Amino acid sequence: MRFALFGSGSKGNATIVEHGKTRLLVDCGFSVRELERRMVRLGVEGASLSAILLTHEHSDHLGGAGALARKYKLPLWLTAGTARAAEKRLGELPQRHLLNCHARFAIGDLEVAPFPVPHDAREPCQFVFSDGAHRLGLLTDTGLSTPHIQRQLSGCDALILECNHDREMLRDGPYPPHLQQRIASALGHLSNEQAAMILQKLDNSALQHLVAAHLSETNNSPELAAASLSAALGCETDWIALADQEEGLSWREIS
Repeated sequence: MRFALFGSGSKGNATIVEHGKTRLLVDCGFSVRELERRMVRLGVEGASLSAILLTHEHSDHLGGAGALARKYKLPLWLTAGTARAAEKRLGELPQRHLLNCHARFAIGDLEVAPFPVPHDAREPCQFVFSDGAHRLGLLTDTGLSTPHIQRQLSGCDALILECNHDREMLRDGPYPPHLQQRIASALGHLSNEQAAMILQKLDNSALQHLVAAHLSETNNSPELAAASLSAALGCETDWIALADQEEGLSWREIS
């Protein structure tokens, strides 16, 4: 199993997870044209995708999902709440599958385990992917952790973890008070400190890859995010991978 990110941040998010003949796209916060440009960089063709999964309805996660699904006739998986909130923006879809946040399902060679998260969306979720031998956990766009989230992510071989903001940079930055409050709320985004605290509560004995994702370009820095996670994990900062908005993250193999 391997994974990569086409981009991660408030301007657009998209992650690809692959095993065998199955390629899953998680979120599509870019236009079709922009995503295809980024696909070339990773050697991916739109026709090779197996399905699209959505975490929630915010535009930086589903902006191009409907158009991409129509162009390549891809099935799209999402919660009922996300479907209701995004019906008009997604438009007519070739195939739509409603997922249960507490029920695992399979798409081709991959098992998908969704789980609910606290975020200011209709019915947001995140995912753990498995090829039967290894597990990849994805956690972004959540305001805080829960015991259920920690159970889902414990023991993963690879983890993509939100480090959205540094609390002091957010507090002293240019955002207006109402936006600062939204980001820092229980339905907002994880700070570096919160991400580190989550990491400390997990079983990381099998962890091969740790990726800091969804970093704010205004309220965080790669150095601060890496320092927080490396301190929590007890590793060197250069072991932490950083997914950014423009370059994303190149392929990572879970072996």
